[in-house]
Amino acid sequence: MAFNFWEYEKTALKNGFSRIAGIDEAGRGPLAGPVVSAAVILPDYFNIPGVNDSKKLTPKKRHQLYPKIYMQATAIGIGIIDSIEIDRINILRAALLSMAFAVANLFAKPDYLLIDGTFKIPFDLPQRPVIKGDQRSISIAAASIIAKETRDRLMKRYDEDYPQFEFARHKGYPTKAHREAIKKFGLCPIHRRTFKGVKEFCQ
Repeated sequence: MAFNFWEYEKTALKNGFSRIAGIDEAGRGPLAGPVVSAAVILPDYFNIPGVNDSKKLTPKKRHQLYPKIYMQATAIGIGIIDSIEIDRINILRAALLSMAFAVANLFAKPDYLLIDGTFKIPFDLPQRPVIKGDQRSISIAAASIIAKETRDRLMKRYDEDYPQFEFARHKGYPTKAHREAIKKFGLCPIHRRTFKGVKEFCQ
């Protein structure tokens, strides 16, 4: 863990805020499935070794950290936007909207938001986008793990409905196996029909 992993949270506290939520999303790049965001408020005593950017962790490590974060977090909110809405409003707007939904679903309401990326979200609270925030903020890192693990579990559930696509294996990302399955079986209801690699197969 970086020595300054609490830097953004501590700065917000010094500026008079008391309940800081870190927000991140998972699933902007896949050809299928929802985009999922998590908003996480951590207590000052939060201490779970290994919390980091979810992309730097193995699936096994994320799976192990997921319940531990839930046990220690002050509050966790989840926001989900499905593939139909992604196609309707585009993936960037869908990702930002899912982040706003995650904040709205927090049981304990925050007074300041730290958001992974370069954009603010459509929510009326003071907020700060943080580039590579999942590597620089403990709250955003925790949110990245929750978002990724939540989305992976959803995709494993979709695998039961559409086993021919092996969503449990690649989570909807544009792997060679996924592209070949689309060519062979066509599309299923959770494919994103505006995405390159999918729209070519729309009737």
